[in-house]
Amino acid sequence: MASSPEDPVLERYFKGHKAAITSVDFSPNGKQLATGSWDTFLMLWSLRPQARAFRYVGHKDVITSVQFSPLGNLLASASRDRTIRLWIPDKRGKSSEFKAHTAPVRSVDFSADGQFLASASEDKSIKVWNMYRQRFLYSLYRHTHWVRCAKFSPDGRLIVSCSEDKTIKIWDTTNKQCVNNFSDFVGFANFVAFNPNGTCIASAGSDHTVKIWDIRVNKLLQHYQVHSGGVNCVSFHPSGNYLITASSDGTLKILDLLEGRLIYTLQGHTGPVFTVSFSKGGELFTSGGADAQVLLWRTNFDELNYKDVSKRNLKRLHFDSPPHLLDIYPRTPHPHEGRIDTVEINPKLDVTDLQTSTPPVVDILSFDSTTTTETTVRTLPDKGEEICGYFLNPSLMSSECSPTILKKKTEDISDLPSESQRSIPLAVTDALEHIMEQLNVLTQTVSILEQRLTLTEDKLKDCLENQQKLFNAIQQKI
Repeated sequence: MASSPEDPVLERYFKGHKAAITSVDFSPNGKQLATGSWDTFLMLWSLRPQARAFRYVGHKDVITSVQFSPLGNLLASASRDRTIRLWIPDKRGKSSEFKAHTAPVRSVDFSADGQFLASASEDKSIKVWNMYRQRFLYSLYRHTHWVRCAKFSPDGRLIVSCSEDKTIKIWDTTNKQCVNNFSDFVGFANFVAFNPNGTCIASAGSDHTVKIWDIRVNKLLQHYQVHSGGVNCVSFHPSGNYLITASSDGTLKILDLLEGRLIYTLQGHTGPVFTVSFSKGGELFTSGGADAQVLLWRTNFDELNYKDVSKRNLKRLHFDSPPHLLDIYPRTPHPHEGRIDTVEINPKLDVTDLQTSTPPVVDILSFDSTTTTETTVRTLPDKGEEICGYFLNPSLMSSECSPTILKKKTEDISDLPSESQRSIPLAVTDALEHIMEQLNVLTQTVSILEQRLTLTEDKLKDCLENQQKLFNAIQQKI
């Protein structure tokens, strides 16, 4: 089928990672792109032609998730090394390390106001962090298997999480309780996300399905069976009208949620596609996968005037008050088997002047401080005291307040700086590392105790409920 002006177009390749791409995210201003990879590096790309890229070195294992803060002044990353890092996305690349999880961390997500960060881990917990004070706040325990993903709702009042226990849970961030539960008896969700107005969630299933749930009435609205492999990631267009999916079958699919149908299949990657994300304005989207390439696409199909869409949707009936725009209402499942009204795009066949971007790469080593669940106690500065840098954490201070970070422009990052280049004597560094190891052990112990306490509380609650039922039954007999 011949392409038309409203079809998505592959614009650029970014090459620089040495292994599979696991996560991608656009900066809020749309000028930069962050990527995480199995090669343990976080990379920051400029969308300007021929601009250099930065490779941040700090994690010791696979990076599983990356996300910009809403203001774009911070970049969070999660890793299988059990840590979370906060980076300042510039040429110095200072970072702060969070240690609280006792197993690999699978995802990170900022709240819309940038005040909080949620992390999901294979230790079966979700943890929430205060970003201004750089402090651990609380854990959410109810999943019985690895937690794959956790995301804030647009208003920050809820968190949605998915786990290999085959459940999707909705959490209230005010009372820190699980308020809703969606179960799937076939497969588990690899990824979940709220739609832009917060009324629905989309799940990417290991059973090859994509599902849209209405969280207000606990109803499955749409069920798409369009992939032949596990679905690894989804991303809502800012309008809420479109959803893009990434799958291990090697394709991206674009779904029109208002019409309830598949409209595009994109074949640009070689091998599984692990991640996809729309830009904040929706005019671009990017994808990454096992071929270690980052693809940048121009959307084109979203040229509709969204003010008109908003006006049209205002006239709809709503389940609750205040009204939400762009609601998706119940439909029957859409397997799309045998449909022919979709467009398949293979840029390898019809793109001849594709721009491949292999920019010069600057390696940045991070000497950082560590934040754990127990050791971070900070106070706000006095009114007359100048706040240096973004936060009170010394590793995120400006260059006037902290030593500069060593920069390397070579591809080889195996050589660590010599003692003469260090801003801290080697003996002091060794002592601090030993202290941090001991604190890490203490943190893990506290985390385990916290989990056991939560389980005990749940059992006690069940006992009280059973006791009440028994009491009511006896009262009825009397």
